Amino acid sequence: MPRRSKVLSGALVTSALLLTSIGIGTVAANADTPAASAPAQAAHSGHTMAVSTAASPEDPDGDGYIPANPPVNGVTPSTKEPPHRYFHEFQANCSVTHTAPDDPIVFPQQPGKSHDHTFMGNTTTNAYSTTASLDAGSTTCLAPGDRSGYWMPTMYDGDHPVLPVGPQTIYYKAGVTDYTSVRPFPKGLRYVVASPMQSAQEFRDHPGFVEGWECGDSFFNVDFPADCPERRDVQVNIRFQAPSCWDGKNLDTPDHKSHMAYPVVNPGTNNNICPADHPVALPMIEFKMAFPVNGDLSRVRLASGASYSWHYDFFNAWDEPTLAAMVGHCIVGGLQCDARGYDQTHPEAGAALNEDYELP
Repeated sequence: MPRRSKVLSGALVTSALLLTSIGIGTVAANADTPAASAPAQAAHSGHTMAVSTAASPEDPDGDGYIPANPPVNGVTPSTKEPPHRYFHEFQANCSVTHTAPDDPIVFPQQPGKSHDHTFMGNTTTNAYSTTASLDAGSTTCLAPGDRSGYWMPTMYDGDHPVLPVGPQTIYYKAGVTDYTSVRPFPKGLRYVVASPMQSAQEFRDHPGFVEGWECGDSFFNVDFPADCPERRDVQVNIRFQAPSCWDGKNLDTPDHKSHMAYPVVNPGTNNNICPADHPVALPMIEFKMAFPVNGDLSRVRLASGASYSWHYDFFNAWDEPTLAAMVGHCIVGGLQCDARGYDQTHPEAGAALNEDYELP
């Protein structure tokens, strides 16, 4: 199993009332969707990894393949060992925008067909979203150039949505040893991380599993922690990493996963490299989500089902020069950057973005 980056969790956000503070449009799951009528222990209904069944502006024939234009050819996995740097990352800090039973990756052009999702980043994300529509949208991310869509199954405490408060941490890291080989995401790349259909053991064994569900001093949990202190500074957290090696050919595939792969260990070394059939190293996204709930978690569930049905989606709509600047300065440059591309331990390196989180 590939070696994973570990970053200490930041201070937990204080729990707060949500529904009046962030303008949620559709909070409860749509009554016509399987997720709304299913019991808390239900199977992972309302979301499958099947081949796309609907055409869309970016996939006119509805076969699930969206080719990259242009593709990236002639790349081989890098086996180089650059100077060791413990960090090579930056943060995208994005707040919750809305919830809705939509998924423009799995169910494009089919509103209400998914279980309920909690959306962050782009404020316009819905079942009809395309690269062009996201590119024209606005964002709750600190960097205005990050118009990407990020979403995950909505968490419920009983029948009440539990929505993260304030900017959440989405790390962009190097998943391979040669951090200098990481290049920006191609515009329009999209994928699903993990699966709502996975078993508890598959969740635990998933290459993206970092520390599972956390609360207080309880870590590495597949189920929501039973021991969760009821204090204002305690929340339920999860950290989960995405694949970071791309086939260079497709922005999406029918299962929304096959065009991406996790790094592998280069035989005879301790180094992580991309596999030969997915040779293009991209940033490794890591969700670090904090949900304002604690104490008795017996009624906590996900819209997709049990705790181990956790998964998330990413649809890249970064402004290309902004993303290139952040990747080049922070990941390729071997820095530990905030959302401005600034590393406090290396002030001499400066920042990639200005005080407004935009290119200078």
